[in-house]
Order: sequence, then C-alpha cells, then structure tokens
Amino acid sequence: MEAGEPIGLVGPNGAGKTTLINILCGFLRPTAGTARLLGHNAGSQELIGKVSALPQDARLDPAFSIGEQLQFFSRLQGFGHKEAEHEACRVLESVALKDVFKENPTVLSHGMAKRVSIAQALIGKPQLILLDEPTAGLDPVNTRNIRSIIVDLSPEATFIISSHDLTELGRLCQQVLLLENGVMNSRRLNHTENENATRFFTIQMEPCPVAGFINELQKIVGVIQVYSPQKNEFIVGYNPEIEAKMDIKIIRCISDNNLRYRQFSQGKTLEEKLFFENK
Repeated sequence: MEAGEPIGLVGPNGAGKTTLINILCGFLRPTAGTARLLGHNAGSQELIGKVSALPQDARLDPAFSIGEQLQFFSRLQGFGHKEAEHEACRVLESVALKDVFKENPTVLSHGMAKRVSIAQALIGKPQLILLDEPTAGLDPVNTRNIRSIIVDLSPEATFIISSHDLTELGRLCQQVLLLENGVMNSRRLNHTENENATRFFTIQMEPCPVAGFINELQKIVGVIQVYSPQKNEFIVGYNPEIEAKMDIKIIRCISDNNLRYRQFSQGKTLEEKLFFENK
C-alpha cells in the first residue's frame, strides 16, 4: 500500500472488512496465511504505538470523564502521568474538542463522540490508523469535520478507511482496496484513468429524454461512447487527442438543447469504477 495518503477499504456486506481490520489490529488471529504491517506480523509487540484503530462500534465509558479515559489509554501506551495528560489534551485539540476534556461522554452529540473516538486512535502519533466506518450515522456537517481531520493529519499518518460511503472515499482517497469473495484488489483511481486513451465525464442531469440526450452527445466530435448507468446519470467517454476541451462541448450541447444539469465531474464515480466497470 502507498503510505502518506488515505486508503479506502470497500466491499459488499459480509466481505470481511471488519474481520480484516480485527486481524490487522491483532484482535483476531488468522486461521491461515499471514498479515504484515510495517515489516512485522499483525498483532506483534513491535507494532504497539505504531498501529491504532477506531472500531466501528467504539463506545466511551460514561463512568469516567473524557480526559480520564484518554489519559488511561495514554498510560497504557507507556506515557507517564503528566505526559498522559498532555497527550490527551493534544489529541483532543487535533479534533477541535479540547474544551470537552473534563466533560462526561453522555453530554456529547453522536458526531462529537465519534471525534473523541478518533482522538483516541491518534494517541502516540501512530504511523498507521485503521478507521472502521468513521462517518456512519453522521450528519453532513460532522461528516465534513471527520473528513477535514483525516486530510489535515494525513501528512503525519496513513489512514485506512473502511466505509460504504463511496462518495466520501472518492473525495479522500486515490488508492482503494476492494475486498470481494475473499480476494483483495488495489486500485489507483486517477492514475489508471489518466493513462487510458479514453477519458470520461459523469453528468447528473435534471429529468431529460434519455435516448434523445444520448443521441445529441454522440454527435459531438471526439465522443467515443455514452451510456446511462442509472436514472438521470450519464457517462461520456471521449478521446482527448481529438477534443481536449470536451467539457465545454458537452455543456454547450446541454445548453443548446435547453436541458439542465445538476453536477458535472471529471472521470467516473467510485461506485462505477469499482463495481460496474468491465462488467
């Protein structure tokens, strides 16, 4: 895996994503095969402090303040009493929650509790951080907060993010691991697409006549293929050597036919790339 940038982990329900994370953390032992992180077997003593995780169903203990819990976790990693307090403050500040140090977890919103759980995973500045569904159940504002935390900290640590939210992963990750039927495949998203002779645009349209719009797009010089994978969504493949400014041509086509689009983006969606391409 490429270090230094967030890595997505996706797959159908039951594919084994959470089980894989548990194995990488050393919570489960594999019945066969090996898993190695940073040159060591998963779960080995050498990885303590270098690998951390946010389990999908992580919970904070309501019997202790947030600061007390984070200090306890810091002490488990070898920090002295004063150093543990400083470390707890540092990780809370990194998720913009320094003011909740003395608060009880019961006063936190779901989004704030998730950020505190991420702060726990930052203790000791690990090199690799495994996040299992970090934005599950969050509203758009808190989802954006979590995304910002990952982006800001990515220069310091490599994140592996297991999620069903492909839109979020598409924003965060250039590398995605697809776990399906017991087989892991790695995809460098933009790298592969940019090397391809055919480039793509994805267009989300207001309701429009599908066959008619496809016919108009196919008239544009340089367009190789057009298809609609789902309602009001169109993917246009084109040859950039024939028409480098295809985005302008497509928008002009939409305007000339008195149609309206909702979203216009370069490339295919992550969902299309992972689950439907070449099928």
